Amino acid sequence: MEIFASTPEHCGIEAIGDFARRAERLGYNGIFVADAIHDGLLLACQALAATTRLKVAISVLVAFPRSPMNVALAAWDLQKMSGGRFELGLGSQIRQNIEERYSARWRPPAAGMKDYIGALRAIFRSFRNPREPLNFIGEYYRFTRLQPFFNPGPIEAPDIPIALGAVGPKMLRLAGNVADGLYTHPTNTSPRYLREVILPGVAAGAFDRDAALAPPKISVLQLTAMGPDAGAVAAERQRLRGLLAFLFSTPAYWPSLALFGWQDVGPDLQQLTREGRWQDMAAALPEALLDEFLVCATYEDLPEALAGRFADLACRITLPLPDDVDQDAVLTRVVAAIRARWVAR
Repeated sequence: MEIFASTPEHCGIEAIGDFARRAERLGYNGIFVADAIHDGLLLACQALAATTRLKVAISVLVAFPRSPMNVALAAWDLQKMSGGRFELGLGSQIRQNIEERYSARWRPPAAGMKDYIGALRAIFRSFRNPREPLNFIGEYYRFTRLQPFFNPGPIEAPDIPIALGAVGPKMLRLAGNVADGLYTHPTNTSPRYLREVILPGVAAGAFDRDAALAPPKISVLQLTAMGPDAGAVAAERQRLRGLLAFLFSTPAYWPSLALFGWQDVGPDLQQLTREGRWQDMAAALPEALLDEFLVCATYEDLPEALAGRFADLACRITLPLPDDVDQDAVLTRVVAAIRARWVAR
């Protein structure tokens, strides 16, 4: 079991090194860096350069606006410089963002991503074996030219793991079929949703998975309200209530609500966004919904809360870094206790 810290999206190039060093010092296995208001590849580079042991994964790189060749070159360099500590997470994003935010070509998410991963792996093979001609011809991507001058050549590091951020059934099956890992979304981390939707979806895709690929690793990107006492936990729970309300206003995440009979919550939240009533959104979430999608516990109770919830469902979980560095000593003990409790179960 691995413990990763989720990097706040506002954490930029100037701050990511200190953040990564702190996570490494506290005993985390790795960190997830976002690709949102800062470039995920640049953040990963800075985090890897600042550390010696920490794994760094992008959760998730918006793939379609970037050529697989550009991504392959950057990922290859990151894997080389870190000695194998880099993990490439990919996501498709919604069509409106791809076409209007990035002015890029839209592709069907699952089919386009399958082609994208196939292209990346073909390029990586040509990097590792320069005498092997690059010859990938897919439905959406075609790579048939890589002169020796442009080939970076082999590296003394393992192949780069490629994970998928998956929400819908087609992407879940694709993760099971071709990816090295799956990153959940905060709106689908409920243990029930993991058992009834995510794991069966991944298993369905693994039916004809390449035997040379190890089973995909499931990473649960969980929202956690934690603190030294009940008051601190309650305050963080309220903050995360607002975040969940914003996320669940997006229709792509409504299947999680429907599973529990909360199918009216999503449209209600969406209507509040249309009316500009952002301050009213948090109150629209039932307390039972928060119990399903948040882990809320004091530091003392957190190891059992996390292990009891996910021990048989995932091999990696996220745990935030508190803003207050004065809590670092206790958090170091909490990280060690989570591992011990996980093993004990």
